[in-house]
Amino acid sequence: MNTLSPLLTDLYQLTMAYGYWKSGKANQQAVFHLFFRKGPFGSGCAIAAGLQQVMQAITEFQFREEEIRYLKSLTSPNGKPLFEQAFLDYLMQLSFTGSLDAVPEGTVLFPQEPVLRIESSMIECQLLETMILNLMNFQTLIATKAARICEAAAGDAVLEFGLRRAHGPNGGLLASRAAYIGGCLATSNVEAGKVWGIPVRGTHGHSWIMSFEKEEEAFRTYAISMPDPCILLVDTYDTLEGIRRAITIGKELKGLGRTLAGIRLDSGDLVQLSIAARSLLDEAGFVNTKIVASNDLDEQRISTLKQQGARIDVWGVGTRLVTADQCPSLGGVYKLSLIQDDQGDWMPRMKISSSPGKSSMPGKLQTMRVIQNKAWISDMIVHEHEESAQPGMPLLQPMIRKGQVVASPVSIEEIKAHAAIQRVLFRKYLKGAQIHIPISPSIRSLIDQLRNLVVKTD
Repeated sequence: MNTLSPLLTDLYQLTMAYGYWKSGKANQQAVFHLFFRKGPFGSGCAIAAGLQQVMQAITEFQFREEEIRYLKSLTSPNGKPLFEQAFLDYLMQLSFTGSLDAVPEGTVLFPQEPVLRIESSMIECQLLETMILNLMNFQTLIATKAARICEAAAGDAVLEFGLRRAHGPNGGLLASRAAYIGGCLATSNVEAGKVWGIPVRGTHGHSWIMSFEKEEEAFRTYAISMPDPCILLVDTYDTLEGIRRAITIGKELKGLGRTLAGIRLDSGDLVQLSIAARSLLDEAGFVNTKIVASNDLDEQRISTLKQQGARIDVWGVGTRLVTADQCPSLGGVYKLSLIQDDQGDWMPRMKISSSPGKSSMPGKLQTMRVIQNKAWISDMIVHEHEESAQPGMPLLQPMIRKGQVVASPVSIEEIKAHAAIQRVLFRKYLKGAQIHIPISPSIRSLIDQLRNLVVKTD
């Protein structure tokens, strides 16, 4: 992925940064956490994704001359420059100097558990907020959707076919990555294959069939032109006739020592058509030929089709996956939890709200997870200094120290394999079971202290 501009942010991040600089707070050390308040799509959890892009964005964070020129051109309503030149000169010298701890990509997390933790100067933490949320929220959302779809498919192959309906080129590219992490076996997105080595798959469109006078001629030409695997789209005209013509081509391929790998259904009654297709294929001796289905599929529709007896082997899922249908955003947030005063003492901070779930937690947070005999036992959110006294393993792991990456490189295949294990451990929560993760007495006590302090101050 290309280097992201530091201008990929909200204006108020820059105006706050300007305020920190003018008031002498720019170098004040702070700790922020990113977390989400509820699971997407009715699930009780989410699969973390997007960390590699976050780490790249953090380590490459730098204002270039063309970006400074743009900021210099901004004016306030009275026509004066929005930012003074000395601040812009300061930004030119700025880079990330702090630390990042994060859960490995592919890890299942519950609401309120920290996805990542940043410790650095106040101005650095603030300027990175929007970019980090943008990268983590979207990919975590899509990875979770893909996992739910793969769970509904119950072991059948799921392919991601969503690029043409994705929210722009970058949205399509990152959606393909996240969908692969979440469990999809391949993507139609060739660029994603190039960038990340994701397997690419595809058949042909209706336009191929329509460009020939006869459907059988189109099938034959495609089968001859393309190497294996040969998968034919059979529903351009009459689907059952299309299946029979595909079988004719399959017999010709057999004579050449090749196989008809599959047929694809993209419209109509997928239950009845897939049942009929399986019968026709089996009768003709094509018992290993797969039936691929597409057409606005998601976890609910796949579950319904399977319950109704559909004979589908491979699910091509597009629009409803890459656009996160029915849940357009994750709702991840990024909150200040500690700040250092002039004496070097750390002061806890929290957002207090009367709305359920809107408050944040103070202190330097960690999640401890207990897994025994390949089964999840419990999670608990604790303060970092409590790690050694708690059972289990810490989920937040060191990724960046003093602005430099310290974590070992992880391939997308390793991330995907980790996510597959997590899907098994947390299957019922991905499907919708809910749970409240407890917090340690230390956090609870600090929350009560801060609430009481606010009441007394008011």
